[in-house]
Amino acid sequence: MSNQQHREGRQGTDRRGFLAGSAAMAAGAILSQQGSAARGEVRPGQERQLPAAGEFPVKSISSANGREATRIAYDLVMQGKDTLDACVAGVTVVENDPNDTSVGYGGLPNEEGVVELDSAVMHGPSHSCGGVASIRDIKNPAQVARLVMKTTDHVLLVGEGAKRFAIANGFKEENLLTERARKAWLRWKHSLSDNDDWVGELGEEDPALLEAFGGRPTGTIHCASLNANGDISCCTTTSGLAWKIPGRVGDSPIIGAGLYCDNDIGSCGSTGRGEANLKNLCSFAAVELMRNGMSPEQAGLEVLKRVADHTPDRLRDDDGRPNFGLNFYLLSKDGRHAGVTMWGPGRFAVTDADGTRHEESAALYERPRRGGR
Repeated sequence: MSNQQHREGRQGTDRRGFLAGSAAMAAGAILSQQGSAARGEVRPGQERQLPAAGEFPVKSISSANGREATRIAYDLVMQGKDTLDACVAGVTVVENDPNDTSVGYGGLPNEEGVVELDSAVMHGPSHSCGGVASIRDIKNPAQVARLVMKTTDHVLLVGEGAKRFAIANGFKEENLLTERARKAWLRWKHSLSDNDDWVGELGEEDPALLEAFGGRPTGTIHCASLNANGDISCCTTTSGLAWKIPGRVGDSPIIGAGLYCDNDIGSCGSTGRGEANLKNLCSFAAVELMRNGMSPEQAGLEVLKRVADHTPDRLRDDDGRPNFGLNFYLLSKDGRHAGVTMWGPGRFAVTDADGTRHEESAALYERPRRGGR
């Protein structure tokens, strides 16, 4: 065979190989697209098919302690109320509940026995937001945060300034430390050291609070709502980390951390270790991942992986995993929703056309089941 014939034969083989490879790549791409569609993903540059105005699936989602909040928010949205007003009305019920030690009245105090509250709101249709941090003696910080958004040119008011703003707008100043929370705080002080001056008996343990003393109690409620026109808003409110240094502010009142909403994409809110969220601006990151095609569950898990990667050694367990809890609640423009948690099992609350319920959160790590299951 001449050199010319050899080159032509090799070129023919190369072309056949190229065409075969291209066909295989195309087939793989098609299968990949089909798999992505089945998982609810959208490829970059591809537009998701959205319902027509008036036909979006109405729903409200929340952290697990917000089951009643989602029901109230959903009912108000169905009545035509603004999505943010509905969310705030929902969390207000939890803020007013003295048996919920994570928010509002009855929230666990700072190390000096003073209840300090944080909250933020974000309104999807106007992309407006407002928040308050380290506010004392005001039971409903979510309502104050909404007023900051509606009546000022600011986003965040803190401390004494936030309290004065609330009082000027008619909010009642009141002691938020319930007897139950006070006893929990005193028990914490008694347990600090065997060498301090605290002696004597504190009476019977509160079974509902016993579990809190295995670590630092954290607690928050996040609520998000979607109406039939596809408008989304959200709200986060908290009493923050129990026994915190006075003035400590976590992620809840910080836009982009404790919550974030883009009316074209969806929303995300958080409960759990606020410091980890603040370092990664997780809610903003999750919404941006949904913008780029990830489903709510995928976006939430990806953000948890980033948090895990950035966790300092002092906050890792013996296997190198984060030793704290962190949760996200995600709602996309097309009505898909998800809860994700650093450590499962976990759950979150949903109300939609199928009723009010708890659903299981997707977990980055699973704790061993009791009894070896």
